[in-house]
Amino acid sequence: MDKVVDLFLSDTSTRKKWEDLLISLGLHDFSEREIDGIDHTIGLEDEEGNLVGTGSVAGNVLKYIGVKNDDAEQGTRFNKVVSSLMQYLVNEKIFHSYVFTKAKYAESFEHLHFNLLAKTSEAAFLENGTPDINDFVKALPQITDQENKKIAAIVMNANPFTLGHKHLVKMASEENDLVYVFVVANDVSLFNFDERMKLVKEGTKEFDNVKIVSGGDYMVSPATFPAYFLKSSDDLIDVQTAIDASVFKNKIAPALNITRRYIGKEPISRTTHFYNVSLAHELGPDIEVIVVKRLEKDGEIVTATKVRQLIKDGNLKEIDKFVPESTYLFIKQNMDKLQSRIKKGMSINGN
Repeated sequence: MDKVVDLFLSDTSTRKKWEDLLISLGLHDFSEREIDGIDHTIGLEDEEGNLVGTGSVAGNVLKYIGVKNDDAEQGTRFNKVVSSLMQYLVNEKIFHSYVFTKAKYAESFEHLHFNLLAKTSEAAFLENGTPDINDFVKALPQITDQENKKIAAIVMNANPFTLGHKHLVKMASEENDLVYVFVVANDVSLFNFDERMKLVKEGTKEFDNVKIVSGGDYMVSPATFPAYFLKSSDDLIDVQTAIDASVFKNKIAPALNITRRYIGKEPISRTTHFYNVSLAHELGPDIEVIVVKRLEKDGEIVTATKVRQLIKDGNLKEIDKFVPESTYLFIKQNMDKLQSRIKKGMSINGN
């Protein structure tokens, strides 16, 4: 009978056996981006001590799950790996989990009581436990007679909140009865989640019909979306956009009567431009995607990337040009802390 064992990937020989098994199963990406977040890995050994299955946990995300293709044993082995990982999460007092996996494995996870959130030809996104996506949506603020009102949404990282973000929110506020601003929750940015939420709330408090809410775990972040089973970075953007759009379109928007999503036109980043084009394609025709031209100051496009570079350079005078007063004051008061994060390796690239 197969036996569950803990695998310690810091051990070179264990790591090689683990990688060899996954490579034989068609998984090839063992980049730092994928491996560094792993908290726990298990293996399944047959009676001869051969590694015939494995699975890992990163936070509350299951990944690198694979078992040897023995028809008689595959289902049993798969169930054993997933059940062992779920037990590990329970022991860690984690009662809600996700898995991003190849589309062909979605049904296997559904048999183990995972609920399908989104699926493309390449990938599937599922969750297990509570609070789930229905609880997430129910907890969001609503207005009277919302089903008959014009409701819009914006999803932003706001790293930090700039005059460009404010311009986008202002336009949406003027054209709709209610606007949800979903702030991406993942803490992989120079400004952490609590700081970004605070700055967005302070920078938009003049708009009475705007609700600032967390994107929770349902606004997929490029930093945490596992890409180890995809072939290229373009595939990652494509699949992630499709999953992101599907969750938003089919699970979140209908429950809140959202019929519009506002995005900023992207003239600089190829990745973000590609994401925007794909998003418009995936959300239409049910949700209208409104692309707003980027705000310019003194002939220069306002971007959070520019502001982060100015923080690195310590150029407060220039920063003042691109951000609301509340963001400027926060940066001024926390300049040393922000520069320290950059010096310690926090990236200022991206969006």
